[in-house]
Amino acid sequence: MTGAAARASGAERDRLYTDFVRLCEIESPSLSERAIADAVIAELQAEGIEVEEDATAGEVGSDAGNLLARLPGPVGAPTVLLCAHLDTVPLEGPVEVVRENGSLTNRHRAILGADNKAAVAVLLGVARRIVRDGAPVGVELLFTTAEELALRGAKALDRTWLTSDFGFVFDHATPIGELIVGSPSYFALEARFHGAAAHAGIRPEDGRNAILAAARAIASMRLGRIDDRTTANAGTIQGGTAANVVAERCRVALEARSLDDATASSLAGEMVDACAEAASDLECDVQTTVEQLFRAYRLPRTAPQVRAAAAALEALGIEPVYVTSGGGSDANALIAAGLPMLNIANATEANHQPDERVTVEALETALDLTLTLLHHCVDEAKPEGGAGGSRPQTPESPGQSE
Repeated sequence: MTGAAARASGAERDRLYTDFVRLCEIESPSLSERAIADAVIAELQAEGIEVEEDATAGEVGSDAGNLLARLPGPVGAPTVLLCAHLDTVPLEGPVEVVRENGSLTNRHRAILGADNKAAVAVLLGVARRIVRDGAPVGVELLFTTAEELALRGAKALDRTWLTSDFGFVFDHATPIGELIVGSPSYFALEARFHGAAAHAGIRPEDGRNAILAAARAIASMRLGRIDDRTTANAGTIQGGTAANVVAERCRVALEARSLDDATASSLAGEMVDACAEAASDLECDVQTTVEQLFRAYRLPRTAPQVRAAAAALEALGIEPVYVTSGGGSDANALIAAGLPMLNIANATEANHQPDERVTVEALETALDLTLTLLHHCVDEAKPEGGAGGSRPQTPESPGQSE
Protein backbone atom coordinates (compact mmCIF):
# COMPACT_ATOMS: atom_id res chain seq x y z
CA MET A 1 0.00 0.00 0.00
CA THR A 2 1.47 3.35 -0.96
CA GLY A 3 1.94 5.97 1.74
CA ALA A 4 1.81 8.89 -0.67
CA ALA A 5 -0.84 11.57 -0.41
CA ALA A 6 -2.83 12.54 -3.51
CA ARG A 7 -3.46 16.26 -3.30
CA ALA A 8 -5.71 18.45 -5.39
CA SER A 9 -4.24 20.99 -7.79
CA GLY A 10 -4.91 24.70 -7.56
CA ALA A 11 -7.38 24.44 -10.43
CA GLU A 12 -9.20 21.57 -8.71
CA ARG A 13 -9.44 23.58 -5.50
CA ASP A 14 -10.88 26.56 -7.36
CA ARG A 15 -13.46 24.34 -9.05
CA LEU A 16 -14.33 22.74 -5.70
CA TYR A 17 -15.12 26.16 -4.24
CA THR A 18 -17.20 27.14 -7.26
CA ASP A 19 -19.12 23.85 -7.19
CA PHE A 20 -19.81 24.14 -3.47
CA VAL A 21 -21.21 27.65 -3.73
CA ARG A 22 -23.43 26.76 -6.68
CA LEU A 23 -24.73 23.58 -5.07
CA CYS A 24 -25.54 25.31 -1.78
CA GLU A 25 -27.51 27.97 -3.61
CA ILE A 26 -29.73 25.29 -5.20
CA GLU A 27 -32.42 24.68 -2.59
CA SER A 28 -32.97 20.98 -1.96
CA PRO A 29 -34.93 20.27 1.21
CA SER A 30 -35.81 16.61 1.69
CA LEU A 31 -38.28 15.32 -0.93
CA SER A 32 -37.51 18.28 -3.24
CA GLU A 33 -34.16 17.16 -4.63
CA ARG A 34 -34.98 17.34 -8.35
CA ALA A 35 -33.04 20.54 -9.05
CA ILE A 36 -29.88 19.43 -7.25
CA ALA A 37 -30.12 15.95 -8.80
CA ASP A 38 -30.32 17.49 -12.27
CA ALA A 39 -27.30 19.69 -11.50
CA VAL A 40 -25.23 16.70 -10.39
CA ILE A 41 -26.30 14.66 -13.42
CA ALA A 42 -25.33 17.52 -15.75
CA GLU A 43 -21.88 17.90 -14.15
CA LEU A 44 -21.12 14.19 -14.41
CA GLN A 45 -22.46 13.85 -17.94
CA ALA A 46 -20.30 16.80 -18.99
CA GLU A 47 -17.32 14.60 -18.03
CA GLY A 48 -18.66 11.73 -20.11
CA ILE A 49 -19.88 9.80 -17.07
CA GLU A 50 -23.14 7.89 -17.34
CA VAL A 51 -25.54 8.43 -14.44
CA GLU A 52 -28.33 6.06 -13.42
CA GLU A 53 -31.35 7.14 -11.40
CA ASP A 54 -33.31 4.50 -9.53
CA ALA A 55 -37.08 4.25 -9.23
CA THR A 56 -37.35 4.98 -5.51
CA ALA A 57 -38.85 8.47 -5.84
CA GLY A 58 -42.41 7.20 -5.43
CA GLU A 59 -41.62 5.02 -2.43
CA VAL A 60 -39.60 7.75 -0.76
CA GLY A 61 -42.03 10.54 -1.64
CA SER A 62 -39.38 12.61 -3.38
CA ASP A 63 -39.35 14.23 -6.81
CA ALA A 64 -36.05 12.47 -7.59
CA GLY A 65 -34.47 9.07 -7.13
CA ASN A 66 -31.04 8.08 -5.89
CA LEU A 67 -28.23 8.63 -8.40
CA LEU A 68 -25.38 6.23 -9.19
CA ALA A 69 -22.33 6.78 -11.38
CA ARG A 70 -19.75 4.05 -12.07
CA LEU A 71 -16.08 4.68 -12.83
CA PRO A 72 -14.32 1.39 -13.68
CA GLY A 73 -10.90 0.64 -12.25
CA PRO A 74 -8.09 -1.68 -13.35
CA VAL A 75 -8.96 -5.32 -14.00
CA GLY A 76 -9.09 -7.22 -10.72
CA ALA A 77 -9.11 -4.08 -8.57
CA PRO A 78 -11.70 -3.68 -5.80
CA THR A 79 -14.63 -1.31 -6.23
CA VAL A 80 -15.28 1.36 -3.60
CA LEU A 81 -18.48 3.29 -2.91
CA LEU A 82 -18.37 7.02 -2.16
CA CYS A 83 -21.69 8.34 -0.88
CA ALA A 84 -23.21 11.77 -0.22
CA HIS A 85 -26.80 12.89 0.21
CA LEU A 86 -28.51 15.53 -1.91
CA ASP A 87 -31.09 16.82 0.55
CA THR A 88 -30.95 19.32 3.38
CA VAL A 89 -33.13 20.04 6.37
CA PRO A 90 -35.84 22.68 5.70
CA LEU A 91 -34.64 26.18 4.87
CA GLU A 92 -35.86 29.22 6.78
CA GLY A 93 -34.56 31.57 4.09
CA PRO A 94 -32.62 31.70 0.82
CA VAL A 95 -28.98 30.62 0.53
CA GLU A 96 -26.41 33.19 -0.56
CA VAL A 97 -22.90 31.99 0.21
CA VAL A 98 -20.44 34.55 1.54
CA ARG A 99 -16.72 34.06 2.14
CA GLU A 100 -15.07 35.86 5.02
CA ASN A 101 -11.73 35.08 6.65
CA GLY A 102 -11.61 31.70 4.92
CA SER A 103 -15.04 30.64 6.21
CA LEU A 104 -18.17 30.08 4.11
CA THR A 105 -21.56 30.97 5.59
CA ASN A 106 -25.04 31.99 4.47
CA ARG A 107 -25.66 35.74 4.21
CA HIS A 108 -29.20 35.06 5.44
CA ARG A 109 -30.22 33.57 8.77
CA ALA A 110 -30.75 30.07 7.46
CA ILE A 111 -28.75 26.90 6.94
CA LEU A 112 -25.88 26.92 4.47
CA GLY A 113 -26.41 23.37 3.18
CA ALA A 114 -22.83 22.23 3.76
CA ASP A 115 -24.53 19.15 5.19
CA ASN A 116 -24.09 17.40 2.80
CA LYS A 117 -23.23 19.55 -0.22
CA ALA A 118 -19.64 19.79 0.94
CA ALA A 119 -19.43 16.06 0.25
CA VAL A 120 -21.34 16.33 -3.04
CA ALA A 121 -18.87 18.94 -4.28
CA VAL A 122 -15.94 16.77 -3.21
CA LEU A 123 -17.30 13.73 -5.06
CA LEU A 124 -17.68 15.79 -8.23
CA GLY A 125 -14.02 16.79 -7.90
CA VAL A 126 -13.02 13.16 -7.42
CA ALA A 127 -14.99 12.15 -10.52
CA ARG A 128 -13.18 14.72 -12.67
CA ARG A 129 -9.80 13.57 -11.39
CA ILE A 130 -10.61 9.93 -12.19
CA VAL A 131 -11.77 10.82 -15.71
CA ARG A 132 -8.50 12.65 -16.27
CA ASP A 133 -6.00 10.37 -14.54
CA GLY A 134 -7.80 7.12 -13.75
CA ALA A 135 -7.94 5.50 -10.31
CA PRO A 136 -6.34 2.46 -8.68
CA VAL A 137 -9.78 1.10 -7.80
CA GLY A 138 -13.21 1.05 -9.36
CA VAL A 139 -15.44 3.76 -7.91
CA GLU A 140 -19.21 4.01 -7.51
CA LEU A 141 -20.58 7.45 -6.67
CA LEU A 142 -23.93 7.31 -4.86
CA PHE A 143 -26.04 10.42 -4.25
CA THR A 144 -29.05 9.69 -2.05
CA THR A 145 -32.32 11.46 -1.37
CA ALA A 146 -34.16 12.10 1.89
CA GLU A 147 -31.26 11.26 4.19
CA GLU A 148 -32.53 13.86 6.63
CA LEU A 149 -35.79 11.91 6.89
CA ALA A 150 -34.30 8.93 8.70
CA LEU A 151 -32.21 7.78 5.72
CA ARG A 152 -35.28 7.17 3.60
CA GLY A 153 -33.53 7.20 0.22
CA ALA A 154 -30.68 4.88 1.20
CA LYS A 155 -33.08 2.46 2.88
CA ALA A 156 -35.21 2.27 -0.28
CA LEU A 157 -32.43 1.53 -2.77
CA ASP A 158 -31.86 -1.96 -4.14
CA ARG A 159 -28.63 -3.31 -2.64
CA THR A 160 -27.98 -5.37 -5.78
CA TRP A 161 -27.60 -2.07 -7.68
CA LEU A 162 -24.22 -1.65 -5.99
CA THR A 163 -21.15 -3.77 -6.75
CA SER A 164 -18.71 -2.18 -4.29
CA ASP A 165 -16.65 -4.19 -1.83
CA PHE A 166 -16.99 -1.49 0.83
CA GLY A 167 -17.53 2.24 0.97
CA PHE A 168 -17.52 5.59 2.67
CA VAL A 169 -20.02 8.25 3.67
CA PHE A 170 -18.78 11.78 4.36
CA ASP A 171 -21.44 13.10 6.70
CA HIS A 172 -20.30 14.05 10.18
CA ALA A 173 -19.91 17.66 11.28
CA THR A 174 -16.71 17.23 13.28
CA PRO A 175 -13.01 17.80 12.48
CA ILE A 176 -11.35 15.85 9.70
CA GLY A 177 -9.55 12.96 11.30
CA GLU A 178 -12.57 11.53 13.08
CA LEU A 179 -13.74 8.12 11.88
CA ILE A 180 -17.23 7.19 13.04
CA VAL A 181 -16.91 3.57 14.11
CA GLY A 182 -20.16 3.41 16.08
CA SER A 183 -23.64 4.79 15.50
CA PRO A 184 -26.87 4.25 17.43
CA SER A 185 -30.13 2.46 17.00
CA TYR A 186 -32.92 5.01 16.69
CA PHE A 187 -36.55 4.52 17.68
CA ALA A 188 -39.15 7.16 16.82
CA LEU A 189 -42.29 7.21 18.97
CA GLU A 190 -45.58 9.02 18.65
CA ALA A 191 -48.20 9.13 21.39
CA ARG A 192 -51.71 10.44 20.74
CA PHE A 193 -53.68 11.16 23.91
CA HIS A 194 -57.49 11.45 23.77
CA GLY A 195 -59.45 12.85 26.67
CA ALA A 196 -62.74 14.76 26.85
CA ALA A 197 -63.39 18.45 26.16
CA ALA A 198 -65.24 20.67 28.62
CA HIS A 199 -65.47 24.36 29.48
CA ALA A 200 -62.38 25.08 31.56
CA GLY A 201 -64.07 27.71 33.70
CA ILE A 202 -67.55 26.28 34.13
CA ARG A 203 -67.28 22.46 33.97
CA PRO A 204 -63.58 21.51 34.23
CA GLU A 205 -64.46 18.41 36.27
CA ASP A 206 -66.36 17.07 33.25
CA GLY A 207 -63.21 17.17 31.13
CA ARG A 208 -60.26 14.84 30.86
CA ASN A 209 -57.18 16.81 29.89
CA ALA A 210 -55.07 15.13 27.23
CA ILE A 211 -52.27 17.71 27.58
CA LEU A 212 -52.05 17.01 31.29
CA ALA A 213 -51.82 13.27 30.60
CA ALA A 214 -49.04 13.87 28.08
CA ALA A 215 -47.20 16.17 30.48
CA ARG A 216 -47.40 13.61 33.27
CA ALA A 217 -46.08 10.92 30.96
CA ILE A 218 -43.16 13.09 29.83
CA ALA A 219 -42.34 14.10 33.42
CA SER A 220 -42.02 10.45 34.40
CA MET A 221 -39.64 9.54 31.54
CA ARG A 222 -35.88 9.32 31.62
CA LEU A 223 -34.87 11.98 29.10
CA GLY A 224 -31.65 13.62 27.96
CA ARG A 225 -28.38 11.73 28.31
CA ILE A 226 -29.18 8.47 30.03
CA ASP A 227 -25.60 7.16 29.95
CA ASP A 228 -22.54 7.50 27.73
CA ARG A 229 -24.22 5.44 24.98
CA THR A 230 -27.91 6.30 25.34
CA THR A 231 -30.16 9.36 24.92
CA ALA A 232 -33.87 10.08 24.83
CA ASN A 233 -35.89 13.16 23.93
CA ALA A 234 -39.38 14.61 23.88
CA GLY A 235 -39.25 16.65 20.72
CA THR A 236 -42.68 18.15 20.04
CA ILE A 237 -46.03 18.43 21.80
CA GLN A 238 -49.20 19.67 20.13
CA GLY A 239 -52.69 19.78 21.55
CA GLY A 240 -55.71 21.67 22.68
CA THR A 241 -57.92 24.19 20.92
CA ALA A 242 -58.24 27.18 23.27
CA ALA A 243 -57.25 28.33 26.76
CA ASN A 244 -60.84 28.00 28.00
CA VAL A 245 -61.30 24.41 26.80
CA VAL A 246 -60.05 21.31 28.60
CA ALA A 247 -57.80 19.79 25.95
CA GLU A 248 -59.38 16.76 24.32
CA ARG A 249 -56.37 15.74 22.23
CA CYS A 250 -52.59 15.95 22.45
CA ARG A 251 -49.82 14.53 20.28
CA VAL A 252 -46.24 13.98 21.45
CA ALA A 253 -43.21 13.00 19.34
CA LEU A 254 -40.35 11.28 21.13
CA GLU A 255 -37.17 9.38 20.36
CA ALA A 256 -34.80 6.89 21.97
CA ARG A 257 -31.23 6.22 20.82
CA SER A 258 -28.45 3.96 22.00
CA LEU A 259 -25.28 2.42 20.69
CA ASP A 260 -26.73 -0.82 22.05
CA ASP A 261 -29.80 -1.95 20.12
CA ALA A 262 -31.37 -3.79 23.04
CA THR A 263 -30.98 -0.77 25.30
CA ALA A 264 -32.65 1.52 22.76
CA SER A 265 -35.51 -0.95 22.37
CA SER A 266 -35.96 -1.26 26.13
CA LEU A 267 -35.94 2.51 26.59
CA ALA A 268 -38.57 2.93 23.88
CA GLY A 269 -40.68 0.36 25.74
CA GLU A 270 -40.32 2.38 28.96
CA MET A 271 -41.61 5.47 27.17
CA VAL A 272 -44.63 3.58 25.84
CA ASP A 273 -45.37 2.30 29.36
CA ALA A 274 -45.10 5.83 30.78
CA CYS A 275 -47.67 7.06 28.28
CA ALA A 276 -50.05 4.22 29.08
CA GLU A 277 -49.77 4.74 32.84
CA ALA A 278 -50.30 8.50 32.67
CA ALA A 279 -53.29 8.11 30.36
CA SER A 280 -54.85 5.53 32.67
CA ASP A 281 -54.33 7.71 35.77
CA LEU A 282 -56.15 10.62 34.13
CA GLU A 283 -58.84 8.51 32.44
CA CYS A 284 -57.61 9.27 28.93
CA ASP A 285 -56.98 6.97 26.02
CA VAL A 286 -53.59 6.83 24.30
CA GLN A 287 -52.39 5.31 21.04
CA THR A 288 -48.63 4.87 20.65
CA THR A 289 -46.63 3.92 17.59
CA VAL A 290 -42.97 2.91 17.64
CA GLU A 291 -40.76 2.60 14.58
CA GLN A 292 -37.09 1.65 14.47
CA LEU A 293 -35.67 3.97 11.83
CA PHE A 294 -32.13 2.61 11.86
CA ARG A 295 -30.03 0.11 13.76
CA ALA A 296 -26.77 0.51 15.63
CA TYR A 297 -23.42 -0.61 14.29
CA ARG A 298 -19.92 -0.81 15.73
CA LEU A 299 -16.82 -1.35 13.61
CA PRO A 300 -13.46 -2.77 14.66
CA ARG A 301 -10.36 -0.84 13.68
CA THR A 302 -9.33 -3.86 11.61
CA ALA A 303 -12.31 -3.47 9.25
CA PRO A 304 -10.99 -2.85 5.70
CA GLN A 305 -12.75 0.49 5.29
CA VAL A 306 -11.47 1.71 8.66
CA ARG A 307 -7.90 0.65 7.92
CA ALA A 308 -7.97 2.37 4.53
CA ALA A 309 -9.32 5.63 5.98
CA ALA A 310 -6.79 5.62 8.81
CA ALA A 311 -3.94 5.07 6.36
CA ALA A 312 -5.16 7.92 4.14
CA LEU A 313 -5.34 10.30 7.09
CA GLU A 314 -1.85 9.34 8.21
CA ALA A 315 -0.53 9.91 4.68
CA LEU A 316 -1.85 13.48 4.96
CA GLY A 317 -0.27 13.95 8.37
CA ILE A 318 -3.61 13.77 10.22
CA GLU A 319 -3.99 11.49 13.22
CA PRO A 320 -7.03 9.18 12.99
CA VAL A 321 -9.47 9.52 15.88
CA TYR A 322 -11.94 6.67 16.39
CA VAL A 323 -15.27 7.91 17.75
CA THR A 324 -18.86 6.87 18.23
CA SER A 325 -21.73 9.19 17.35
CA GLY A 326 -25.22 9.83 18.59
CA GLY A 327 -26.38 10.51 15.03
CA GLY A 328 -27.18 8.30 12.07
CA SER A 329 -26.12 8.49 8.44
CA ASP A 330 -26.57 6.57 5.22
CA ALA A 331 -23.83 4.29 6.57
CA ASN A 332 -26.42 2.83 8.97
CA ALA A 333 -28.76 1.92 6.12
CA LEU A 334 -26.05 0.52 3.86
CA ILE A 335 -24.44 -1.54 6.62
CA ALA A 336 -27.87 -2.95 7.46
CA ALA A 337 -28.21 -3.89 3.78
CA GLY A 338 -24.94 -5.82 3.95
CA LEU A 339 -22.41 -3.34 2.52
CA PRO A 340 -19.45 -2.50 4.82
CA MET A 341 -19.30 1.28 5.23
CA LEU A 342 -17.54 3.96 7.26
CA ASN A 343 -18.71 7.51 7.98
CA ILE A 344 -15.83 9.99 7.78
CA ALA A 345 -16.01 13.46 9.35
CA ASN A 346 -15.78 16.31 6.86
CA ALA A 347 -15.29 19.33 9.19
CA THR A 348 -18.52 21.13 8.44
CA GLU A 349 -19.76 23.00 11.51
CA ALA A 350 -23.11 23.73 13.18
CA ASN A 351 -25.12 21.58 10.79
CA HIS A 352 -28.89 22.12 10.86
CA GLN A 353 -28.34 25.58 12.41
CA PRO A 354 -28.61 29.09 10.91
CA ASP A 355 -24.92 29.66 11.64
CA GLU A 356 -23.84 26.57 9.70
CA ARG A 357 -20.41 27.03 8.13
CA VAL A 358 -17.37 25.34 6.64
CA THR A 359 -13.91 26.65 5.94
CA VAL A 360 -12.34 26.61 2.50
CA GLU A 361 -9.41 24.75 4.04
CA ALA A 362 -11.75 22.01 5.29
CA LEU A 363 -13.27 21.59 1.83
CA GLU A 364 -9.83 21.31 0.27
CA THR A 365 -8.62 18.86 2.90
CA ALA A 366 -11.72 16.72 2.38
CA LEU A 367 -10.91 16.52 -1.35
CA ASP A 368 -7.28 15.61 -0.63
CA LEU A 369 -8.43 12.94 1.81
CA THR A 370 -10.88 11.37 -0.61
CA LEU A 371 -8.34 11.31 -3.45
CA THR A 372 -5.77 9.76 -1.12
CA LEU A 373 -8.30 7.29 0.26
CA LEU A 374 -8.73 5.60 -3.11
CA HIS A 375 -5.03 4.69 -3.19
CA HIS A 376 -5.26 3.10 0.25
CA CYS A 377 -8.27 0.95 -0.65
CA VAL A 378 -6.31 -1.21 -3.10
CA ASP A 379 -5.08 -3.75 -0.55
CA GLU A 380 -8.12 -3.62 1.73
CA ALA A 381 -10.64 -5.73 -0.17
CA LYS A 382 -8.92 -9.10 -0.09
CA PRO A 383 -11.04 -12.22 0.41
CA GLU A 384 -11.87 -13.18 3.96
CA GLY A 385 -8.85 -14.78 5.59
CA GLY A 386 -6.39 -13.02 3.27
CA ALA A 387 -3.63 -10.72 4.43
CA GLY A 388 -5.83 -7.65 4.33
CA GLY A 389 -9.17 -9.31 4.89
CA SER A 390 -11.67 -8.93 7.69
CA ARG A 391 -14.93 -10.58 8.49
CA PRO A 392 -17.96 -8.85 6.98
CA GLN A 393 -19.32 -6.00 9.06
CA THR A 394 -22.85 -6.19 10.38
CA PRO A 395 -24.91 -3.99 12.68
CA GLU A 396 -23.44 -4.07 16.18
CA SER A 397 -20.52 -6.31 15.21
CA PRO A 398 -18.18 -6.30 18.21
CA GLY A 399 -14.72 -4.90 18.13
CA GLN A 400 -12.44 -2.13 19.29
CA SER A 401 -14.24 1.12 18.61
CA GLU A 402 -12.71 3.94 20.60
